[in-house]
Amino acid sequence: MAERFERHRQPWKPDEIQKLHTLAKKGMALKAIAKALTRSEESVKEQAKRDGLSIAKLH
Repeated sequence: MAERFERHRQPWKPDEIQKLHTLAKKGMALKAIAKALTRSEESVKEQAKRDGLSIAKLH
């Protein structure tokens, strides 16, 4: 069964978006970024797409 996230459908805060940008630019993997932000991988992927970021597939 998929993990449940307490923050399901919560809006992204500016500091979270900033952290996403920082981690993505460092080349962190999607799974690691999701864990660091306590967000689902899908949520991180969607936000990154909206912001035009590319995230490393595997590490």
